[in-house]
Amino acid sequence: ALFQATKDAKTIIPIYCLDTRQFRKTKYGFRKTGSFRAKFLLESLQDLRFAMQDLGGNLIVKVGKPEEIVFALAKYHKAKAVYCQQEATAEEMNVEDVLERNLESADIPLEFFWGQTLYHYDDLPYEIEELPDVFTTFRKQVEKKLTVRPTFQKPQKIAIPQNIDVGKIPTLTDLGFEETKNDKRSVLAFRGGETAALLRLKYYFWEGNHLYQYKETRNELLGANYSSKFSAWLANGCLSPRTIFEEIKKYETERIANNSTYWLYFELLWRDYFRFVAVKYGNNLFLKAGIKQEKIKGTNDKQLFRLWCEGKTGIPFVDANMRELQQTGFMSNRGRQNVASFLVHDLNLNWQMGAAYFESILIDYDVCSNYGNWNYVAGIGNDPRPNRKFNVIGQAKRYDTQGDFVKTWCPELRKMPSSRIHEPFLLNKTEQKYLNVHLGKNYPKPCVVLKK
Repeated sequence: ALFQATKDAKTIIPIYCLDTRQFRKTKYGFRKTGSFRAKFLLESLQDLRFAMQDLGGNLIVKVGKPEEIVFALAKYHKAKAVYCQQEATAEEMNVEDVLERNLESADIPLEFFWGQTLYHYDDLPYEIEELPDVFTTFRKQVEKKLTVRPTFQKPQKIAIPQNIDVGKIPTLTDLGFEETKNDKRSVLAFRGGETAALLRLKYYFWEGNHLYQYKETRNELLGANYSSKFSAWLANGCLSPRTIFEEIKKYETERIANNSTYWLYFELLWRDYFRFVAVKYGNNLFLKAGIKQEKIKGTNDKQLFRLWCEGKTGIPFVDANMRELQQTGFMSNRGRQNVASFLVHDLNLNWQMGAAYFESILIDYDVCSNYGNWNYVAGIGNDPRPNRKFNVIGQAKRYDTQGDFVKTWCPELRKMPSSRIHEPFLLNKTEQKYLNVHLGKNYPKPCVVLKK
């Protein structure tokens, strides 16, 4: 959209609206966008503003409803057109629809541009209704038939109208949050913006040479470099999947092409797939019956859900992952699969509660990937195998053999011998009734009651 706008007009007005509806409290008691996500977004906006100022322009930032603010700005400045990225899910599309109607009343066209995916929507070898419901089928088809379009060149100059009010980028406090604190145990000090994204890309590929063994390390749990950590910048539009793809190809040419270089591309393809699935199935993605529209069990037990959110389930591996998420806004992919499976299949809670919590707190929240993955885990999504249940204690013993990850996030267990580190425990007796009722036969009785 930016590339085309600078080609079509001498003067443009780049604008970002912080939609106040995205910061309201949900029915579960937490905010739709939490402090970690908000902080990363504000940093990204500041970095984008600096980048546009370097090109002679600026980024206008407003707080409110985009369909009203963008319309008022376009009408006031007698805009010839409004350009924006096309979205894939209901809340964003509703905003687009209202904005389009408002602009039509002033004879201002709204032009949409597809973005965020590696492969372009228009290049798919079939209509979206024919999108395969199994990822492997999709992958084989696109790998055989499609090519990745090249990235666009950055504009050399941006000109905006004189004397325009660019607005203030709000602080976390302005949005009603307390300042977040960096936890020294965090895998990475995430900072929003393209500048930080490109530095991370350069380090992970070239300076640290970590791409070389990505497939072997991607299921680890501690440290900055077991995985790329690109997801937060991808989710916020600071880094394009095509930029990563082009860098992979360069790495394969200059260093090595191996299973790890392919696997990072493979993960980008999963990300594409979930976005296309969201377009195909629409609001079914968010309904309890999911895209398969199958009735499933799942209670809305708030007390049990709170224990899960706070990392007090008594299952060390689950609790360690949930505490990492609560304190840093990030969790490994291996951790996400396990805690999601635990919520759905062991605690028998409604998967929508878990998806909403992830939406609030994950620094790399992406609507399509988040809800697509939760559908997948709950057995009502794109999974050819039903009832994909993880034995989280078995997973813990496999991926956290010595208990280093659990001991990092559950300090009350640091003196526990490694041979027993993954056995269930209780923080206090009052929680036992919940655990005894909801935990299945896969789990032994809690081994010890620990005081906080």
